[in-house]
Amino acid sequence: MPQAKKLALFAVIVFVLYVIITDPAKAADYVQTGFEGVSDGASAVGDFMTWVANGAK
Repeated sequence: MPQAKKLALFAVIVFVLYVIITDPAKAADYVQTGFEGVSDGASAVGDFMTWVANGAK
């Protein structure tokens, strides 16, 4: 099983490098989209925690 994990990780790294080398602008868009998703998720968690702290009203 550890060999499969290593192979999968290698495949992901090769794919990422391929995308970066062949189309840097699109790779930058992917990174920006990922960061926006993480930011939106963190904002949603913050809103939820605020709601809970205010008595869930």
